[in-house]
Amino acid sequence: MTIRLPEDVRYIINILEENGYDAYVVGGCVRDAILGIEPKDWDITTPAKPDEIKKCFKNFHIISIGEKHGTIAVVINKKVYEITTYRIDGDYNDCRHPDKVEFTNDIVRDLSRRDFTINAMAYNESKGFVDPFNGQTDLKYMALRCVGNPDERFNEDALRILRGLRFASVYNFSIESNTAISIIRNKKLLNNISMERIASELNGILCGKNVNFILRRYKDIIAILIPELVATFDFAQNNPHHNKTVWRHITASVANIEPDKLLRMVMLLHDIGKPLALRTDSNGIDHFKGHNHFGAVLAKTALKRLKYPTKFIEDTVTLIEYHDVRFTGSQKQIKHVLNKIGEENFRRLLKVQRADILAQSKYMREAKLNNLDLTETSFDNIIKRNDCYKIRDLKINGSDLIHLGITDGKAIGDILEILLDRVIDETIENESVSLKIKALEIYKELENYN
Repeated sequence: MTIRLPEDVRYIINILEENGYDAYVVGGCVRDAILGIEPKDWDITTPAKPDEIKKCFKNFHIISIGEKHGTIAVVINKKVYEITTYRIDGDYNDCRHPDKVEFTNDIVRDLSRRDFTINAMAYNESKGFVDPFNGQTDLKYMALRCVGNPDERFNEDALRILRGLRFASVYNFSIESNTAISIIRNKKLLNNISMERIASELNGILCGKNVNFILRRYKDIIAILIPELVATFDFAQNNPHHNKTVWRHITASVANIEPDKLLRMVMLLHDIGKPLALRTDSNGIDHFKGHNHFGAVLAKTALKRLKYPTKFIEDTVTLIEYHDVRFTGSQKQIKHVLNKIGEENFRRLLKVQRADILAQSKYMREAKLNNLDLTETSFDNIIKRNDCYKIRDLKINGSDLIHLGITDGKAIGDILEILLDRVIDETIENESVSLKIKALEIYKELENYN
């Protein structure tokens, strides 16, 4: 097998070779190229030391991004390429970074420090592959296996646990048994990893095509990341609308929605509040009224702890809060929800509800989906017609109310909210004169009430 290297990469390797140094592309780019995936980045490895690399590329823009660890970045045609010296890592006392590195002339020793066999391959167009750990074979059989002893690899860098789950989810790999056992055995090492890095890997896991299986098989890892989910793992739902535990329903719903990190996070957390909301009626049927409110609170706590961006948290929590709205196709109802969550989140909500329904039992599924289709059609019509569903759509504004003699700021806000509700409920037309008359009536009512 051969890999076609980009011209810039070939040029970098040629420069190193002309100066007497071997050079290979290495790691993820080799893996992806074998899989037929266009690599995002091409990393190069060489026995040349950092100072020697800089001499080879003295006529180019150089960025010393990680020189003490052997990495020099070179800018070729406005693109950054990392060139790293063969190295041996020292001890990892923080379960994340080596305390020191030692440079070596042996590429096999360099590859032996890497995480998984599929990432421990190097390639040169004239020399072919360096694959001491049979990464090509593991790729052929879609197997994820640690290089050497998996306990050692995970104790060196605990983030590899999540990287392994991400690779298995994204590439649909099976995790080799010793590696899988070690992942579970070393799960508590994840407590040493920064929340930002955990969130990044979790996003990758959630957006993989094998996410349903990975979440179910490695729920003990998810328990470390989001302990609020533990109560859902074996929580039965004695209800005709459900034929799975809450966790199995959650994992199925995650896989049912497009691989967008926000949407998949919503599905991961949408029923997190069900155990707190459980009520069983006299017929033994379970009900979970209000679970969306409990879920919104728990989700916000978990996402803040994982240090997700504020906007991401707000949108996720909003969708969880509204995911259980029972739409009837009523345009009034749709407009009221639109007013609360906005057009973008309403579009997301329709996808969330569809994924949720498809992960439930078949009881009334067709009727639910038909109703959702009707809701989507009504929503599309509202948007196309530019119907009024927010205050700025009203044919009256704060300045108009001031001209009517209403100067109290709170009263202006309250009046506009009441007018919007009545326009949405179709008890008054969205027309300037009618709204002004009604505004004065409401103002008098507010004054009398106060």
